[in-house]
Amino acid sequence: MSIIDILVPCLARPQNVAPLLASIKEVTRVDHRVIFIATEGDKEEIEALKRAGADFLVHPEPAGRGNFAKKINWAFPQTDAPWVFQGADDLRFHAGWDVNALRVGKQRRVGVVGTDDMGNPLVRRGGHSTHTLISRAYIEEFGGTHDNSGLVFCELYQHEFCDNEFVQTAIKRGQWAFARRSKVEHLHPAWRKSELDSTYEKAFRYSQEDFQLYKRRMRSGTSAERKARHAAERAALVAARQERRRKRS
Repeated sequence: MSIIDILVPCLARPQNVAPLLASIKEVTRVDHRVIFIATEGDKEEIEALKRAGADFLVHPEPAGRGNFAKKINWAFPQTDAPWVFQGADDLRFHAGWDVNALRVGKQRRVGVVGTDDMGNPLVRRGGHSTHTLISRAYIEEFGGTHDNSGLVFCELYQHEFCDNEFVQTAIKRGQWAFARRSKVEHLHPAWRKSELDSTYEKAFRYSQEDFQLYKRRMRSGTSAERKARHAAERAALVAARQERRRKRS
């Protein structure tokens, strides 16, 4: 079994598949598995994944609000490594990213470990992470959202700030640490490392809306109903994991 499952939501960027796989393969030392999460009907992306021999899942919903968060939440219970890396298809992995992040998680005894994306100023100061190593045990015990409305990420955002909610929630729980020597470079147009495309444009278009939602959600309390629903989600996740292990044994 792999130590890290690297989940990669992808949409309409078939040219990114092979470079990402090469980057991960070149520098990753621990046992791992890369799992792309494509969208039903995204034919060019799926063909590129097949040509590259990549492991991938096909999310059945059309791309829309919360596509990234929905894909992570949907794919998470279909994996079983003790650690999950929330990736993307516009990343460049640097040597030591995996061992440094795992070491920090073990030393600090936390379930959420931030990596340096080499671009975002808040990330570079150690106060946030755009791409994060997550302990499966942390999700199964706590879940990732502020109000327990989702398994890992809140699905109400268009795209941005679901990661901010996730990280800030982990910080409040004392479950966060930043692995400064774990470099996972974000090849984002904001840092002039890639060209603007329709996916980036959509994220930018709804950025202010997502920010306002983030502020409202982080001010809100946690209802008993949401806690109960999340407890049921966690129980179902654990049961599904146990059933997969039983079938393999």
